[in-house]
Amino acid sequence: MSKQKNELGKGLRALLTGIDKTESRSEHKIAQPTTSSDISEIKLSDIESNIEQPRKNFDEKELEELAQSIKTYGLIQPITVRRLSKNKYQIISGERRWRASKIAGLTKVPVYIRKANDQELLEMALVENIQRSDLNPIEIAISYHRLIDECNITHQELSTKVGMERSTISNYVRLLKLPPSIQNAVKNNIVSMGHARALAGIENATDQLNVFKEIISKELSVRATEKLIKNEKTSAITGNNSGKKEGLTPEVLKIQDGLSNLLETKVKISRNTKGKGQISIPFSSDKSFNNLLEQLGYL
Repeated sequence: MSKQKNELGKGLRALLTGIDKTESRSEHKIAQPTTSSDISEIKLSDIESNIEQPRKNFDEKELEELAQSIKTYGLIQPITVRRLSKNKYQIISGERRWRASKIAGLTKVPVYIRKANDQELLEMALVENIQRSDLNPIEIAISYHRLIDECNITHQELSTKVGMERSTISNYVRLLKLPPSIQNAVKNNIVSMGHARALAGIENATDQLNVFKEIISKELSVRATEKLIKNEKTSAITGNNSGKKEGLTPEVLKIQDGLSNLLETKVKISRNTKGKGQISIPFSSDKSFNNLLEQLGYL
């Protein structure tokens, strides 16, 4: 909560603190490696990949195409690295360019050398990856989750860093609650992000799979899927009669589901025939509690 929010800005450059904003790109010179905002040129063999790189698979055809472009025009966009030792560097961002440069036969590449500790390295790599790579929704969700969990970043801070609405980030993270078979379907573009979002709104994994099977067998559109889920919320597909047992009307059930989706936790409303009742919102830890307060706009 005490982080310097005035340093947070949209995009990767907000994370690369210490950059001279007035530097002239036209005046870059190839120099000896120094930890600065200048472009340096170092041996390709002195650079190693980042084990925290969120993207694990690289399209060979796209790498070949980029390699051909590098052969023709050179590496236009420098790779960003951090110094590990005297002649050893690790990639912060630009692994795809690094791999293509190898294919192109380059022995040296232009780089920016940055100071970064391990957490900053992970944060930079994840944010750069989210913004610049054609990740599928599940890969994006994993990157968001890692930033929130491993880098201890709140949804609001992450929203500021990547220039994305907080609700959008929450929708991505919720995809990780889907069963593996559905996540794989999203990865392989069998169902869309819209389908996945609708499925994530169902509480029970078995019910999610049942609806997923209907989407595949009937080739349902996103709108048709949303309509199916809405119509079947209290039917045999969900097997959820708890609302009826509590005497909740369809309108109150809708509010209960809406709050659960908004707060990303199971909200329970109890209400008697006279209208008296309560709203119960569980949390599992201090971090979960703070996230709830943030979602409610209290923090």
